[in-house]
Amino acid sequence: MDRGLWQVLHVISNHEKKVAQHLMVRSVEHFLPLYSDRAKWSDRTVSVQRPLFSGYVFARFSPDCRIAVISIPGVLRLLGNEEHNMVSHEEMDKIRIGLESGLLIRPHSCVEVGTKVRVREGLFAGVEGVVTEFRRECRVIITLAAVRQCFSLEVDLDGIEVLDKLTVNKRPKTTLVYDKTENDSYLNQLSLPLSQ
Repeated sequence: MDRGLWQVLHVISNHEKKVAQHLMVRSVEHFLPLYSDRAKWSDRTVSVQRPLFSGYVFARFSPDCRIAVISIPGVLRLLGNEEHNMVSHEEMDKIRIGLESGLLIRPHSCVEVGTKVRVREGLFAGVEGVVTEFRRECRVIITLAAVRQCFSLEVDLDGIEVLDKLTVNKRPKTTLVYDKTENDSYLNQLSLPLSQ
């Protein structure tokens, strides 16, 4: 194994810090990138350290330590041994240096154009739509069902939650229907809109 590559451990969500502690006790080189966030409790707001990559811890170890590492409580699996399943030393250093220097590095969901989303906050909280473009903010198209008219809304990516992947330019679903007549039977092709 190349010492410059970091293995990726897939761990149970919210167990990243415990897995990192187990790795430290076993003297396994590891890295758990954490960022500071504000959490609102019932009586106050506190500063907490959260994993930058939820559900993942990075480690470098020799092949003979593999069983000891993957048997740590909370580790679900080790992502493959191929290079595309590992993270380079340079990438890890950039993340480490960025966090240590105080850069505002935060997790970000991968939202693509065509993704169905729900607005989480603000006046339109709870309203669903489809992402149509990105600029400084995310443009979401929202349909007013009663009049079958749409409008766009620009929201910050932190203000939406992904519902499912949906491509805006999908073709309508085609269904074959069997139609029996007195003299003859035939298939009638109907074009129906996508059901959501």
